[in-house]
Amino acid sequence: MGRLLSFLLCFSSFFISATLADWNILNQRTKSGLKITLKSYCESWRINVELHNIQDFTVVPEECVSYIGKYVASSQYQVDSERAIEECRLYLTTSCPLKKDGRDAWLFDIDDTLLSTVPYFKKHHFGGEKLNLTSLEGWMSRGKAPALEHSLKFFDELKSTGVQIFLVSSRREHLRSATIDNLVDVGYHGWTRLILRGPDDELNEVKQYKANVRKQLISNGYRIWGIVGDQYSSFEGLPSVRRSFKLPNPLYYVS
Repeated sequence: MGRLLSFLLCFSSFFISATLADWNILNQRTKSGLKITLKSYCESWRINVELHNIQDFTVVPEECVSYIGKYVASSQYQVDSERAIEECRLYLTTSCPLKKDGRDAWLFDIDDTLLSTVPYFKKHHFGGEKLNLTSLEGWMSRGKAPALEHSLKFFDELKSTGVQIFLVSSRREHLRSATIDNLVDVGYHGWTRLILRGPDDELNEVKQYKANVRKQLISNGYRIWGIVGDQYSSFEGLPSVRRSFKLPNPLYYVS
């Protein structure tokens, strides 16, 4: 009996190891029998990140790093971003009865909403490496992030309507000077307030910190018509606002 059990355990271990060694995304099919290609697998992964079905990932799957790198450098990424901003514009012009009393407000995230971190992630395996906050903040401190052009145009349009613009970022307070310099250098100016995370805010998750900011602004009498961000943590929690607009970002996840 002991020999039989030992044999079965060895055989099972061999079978599992061989199965894992032979596993390849290019050999897989969906449960309905559809053939999975590397492109379809990675596109499905990216779409489900945007739909918030995939959450709390720490790295982009190794098989998809090249695909994600090509996507964020592609015209499709630009088209996806522009379409999101067009929906902001449509909502603003058709569904926002602004009172123009200094209390109409709109919120923007900063990273990958107003400024792009793609140049940083290009040097760090397009999200295939676990995020190193010290390294990322070092890059941010140099203030060289380029503007997202569609966001910049909408920012200026909002400003011309008299809407108060609040920048609510998960960046930490020590990056304030570098962040202001970077924003101004690429064309952003005229916002009402830049809100960054202080030491007390770091005790909360980003979504709670941003919800607390919304609560404070609303208690101060502001009507928040919309939020633009690249992470669901910019929108989650209470109080909610009338509309939220998500820009594409498959590079990292912030909760």
